[in-house]
Amino acid sequence: MKTNPIPNKKIAIIGGGAAGLMAANFLRHYPVDIVIYEAMPSVGRKFLLAGKGGMNITHAENIESFLSRYGQERDYLEAMIRDFDATAIRAWIQSLGFDSFVGSSGRVFPSDMKAAPLLRAWLHRLRESGVKICVRYEWLGWSDTGALVFDSPNGTQYIQADAVILACGGASWPRLGSNGAWLPVLQQQGIDVLSLQAANCGFDSNWSADFAQKFAGQPIKSGVLSFVDSVGQTHSKQGDFVVTATGIEGSLVYALSRPLRETINQNGQVTVYLDLVPHKSVAQILTILAKPRGSNSLANYLRKQLAIDGVKAGLLRECVAKDVMQNNHALAHTLKAIPITLYQTRPIAEAISSSGGVSWHELDDYLQIKQHPRVFCAGEMINWEAPTGGYLLTACFATAKRAALGVVRCLGL
Repeated sequence: MKTNPIPNKKIAIIGGGAAGLMAANFLRHYPVDIVIYEAMPSVGRKFLLAGKGGMNITHAENIESFLSRYGQERDYLEAMIRDFDATAIRAWIQSLGFDSFVGSSGRVFPSDMKAAPLLRAWLHRLRESGVKICVRYEWLGWSDTGALVFDSPNGTQYIQADAVILACGGASWPRLGSNGAWLPVLQQQGIDVLSLQAANCGFDSNWSADFAQKFAGQPIKSGVLSFVDSVGQTHSKQGDFVVTATGIEGSLVYALSRPLRETINQNGQVTVYLDLVPHKSVAQILTILAKPRGSNSLANYLRKQLAIDGVKAGLLRECVAKDVMQNNHALAHTLKAIPITLYQTRPIAEAISSSGGVSWHELDDYLQIKQHPRVFCAGEMINWEAPTGGYLLTACFATAKRAALGVVRCLGL
C-alpha cells in the first residue's frame, strides 16, 4: 500500500533584495519549498543600483577593524559576520563563476566591477534550485487566521507558510522598493520598531543663494572635518566631500553621518569645522600671512600661497566674518577650522541606507521575532547601520544566513 509523501515545508521570504535572495541561497540546500514575494516588478533593484559605480560587495580589512564599523550594534552582529565574513562572500562570488579583487582602499569588487552579471547568475542558481519568485506581491500583514496577506496582480492573496523571513529593507531609495511600509504592520502587532532615519546621507546647511548658485556640485578634496558630538566626543576625519545646493554630502560626510545625525537629534544642529589647509600648521600659515603681499589682494595672495581658491575661497567668504579676514592671527586659525552649521539630514529617500527598524530585544539569537514564532527578520529592517565600503551588504548577507539557519533549526530540517 502506497503512502502519500510528506510535503515539503513552505518558506515565505518577503523581500527580494540582497537579504531575501541570500536567505533563499542558504535554504535551497534543504527539502523545502521557497517562495520569494517581492512588491516591485523585479528583484534585486537596490543591489543593482549599489553596483552602478562599481559593485563594492564587502571589505578586506582585518576582522577587528571590520567589526568596529558597526558601532554599538557590533555586539549583536559580530557572531553573524564572523560566520559569513568577507572571505566567505568572496568564495560565494567565486562559486557563481566570478573572480573578485581588492581595490586600493581595501574594498572588494567582482572582477568586472558589475552587479548585473552577478545578479543574473545568482537568480539562475536560485531558480534552478526550485526557488519561486512572485513579483508585484505587496505584503499587507497577517489575516486573523495567521495567513500572510498580499496585494497581488490577481487581487488579495492569503498564503500559509511554515516559516517566514521578513527581508523588507529599510526606507532609503523607496522607488526601488525599500519604503518602510512594513513598519506600521509590525507596530500594530505590538513589536517595538524604531523610527527609520537617513544614514550615509547628506546634510543641509543654510547657504546664501549666491553661494549655492556658484558652488553647488563643487568638490572639496582631502579636507578634514571635525566636530564634537552630543555626548562630548570629538570626531575628526579626512576625505573628500561635495558642496551641494543645500549643504554637504559625499564619502567623508557619509562616514560621519551617524554622530552628525544623532547630535542634530539632540541639539537641533551641529557645527562642523573644516580644515582647508591640513598640510600646514597655524604657525606655518601665520608665517605665510606675515609676508609682504605686494600688489596682491588678500584673495589672490591666499590663492597663490595656500591654494585657497574656487569653492574653498567661497566657503571662506560664506562662513567667516569680514573682520576675521583683516586679522592674520584670527585668519590663520580660521583657515584650520571653517565653521559650517548643519541643521538636518537630507530626506531619507535620498540616503544610501537607513537606521532604525526592529529592535534587537524583539529578536532571539536566530533573528526570530519572539512574539511571532517562525517569523524571522534579516537585513536592513533590523536596527543597525554601517558606513559604505561593503559593510552594508556584508551585514545584510550575514543576517540572512542567520535567519535561514533559524528556519532550519525551528523546522527541524
